[in-house]
Amino acid sequence: MRVSFERQLNEMHDKLVEMFSFVEKSLKDSSKALITKDKDLAREIIKRDKITDEMEKNIESLCTQIILRQQPVASDLRRITSTLKIITDLERIGDQTEDIAEIILMMSDDPLDRDLPILNTMYEVVTEMLKQAIDSFIVSNLDLAMEVKRKDDIVDELFDQAKDKIIESIKDNTQDPSQAIDLLQIAKYLERIGDHSENIVEWVIYTHTGEHKDFYNNQ
Repeated sequence: MRVSFERQLNEMHDKLVEMFSFVEKSLKDSSKALITKDKDLAREIIKRDKITDEMEKNIESLCTQIILRQQPVASDLRRITSTLKIITDLERIGDQTEDIAEIILMMSDDPLDRDLPILNTMYEVVTEMLKQAIDSFIVSNLDLAMEVKRKDDIVDELFDQAKDKIIESIKDNTQDPSQAIDLLQIAKYLERIGDHSENIVEWVIYTHTGEHKDFYNNQ
């Protein structure tokens, strides 16, 4: 029975890594679509969200089967519980990436102005956070997980900067108000994606320590 159990756990792990990679690609592609105003790529990202939803359902079903058939305890149960939590955050990252793509579809083809560098930086940090979250899960690196948590503060600061600059550009008439609102909404989605990446590593930490964020907030 243990051999069958290990096989199912490995399958769960592999499916989760696949979902990580799929969501990461959509996030990176949304950055490309925004910079180049690539509407076809934006449409492709929107289509992918259904696949992300299906991945979540498949992993959730597998986890439920393992719990019912194998009745795992201790570290194995934490691993499965964390997987169920992580796929929820990944699905939400997929949703927010889809939302960004939908905004890109509605935007005009006018060039983006001076607010884009901050969004570029937000994209870079958020994408790195998700990649590090993936790596911390795969190699069980808790130091890397804590680095992701620290980066979330950077994303929050960048969002505040982006918001201030965008509002300023509206007041001094240096940017089309409609485009400014679109960019502000994209910045907000990126900030939320950072939050979900932080949530993911908190569950990675829980898997290996049995302690969740309330403990680590004081570290």
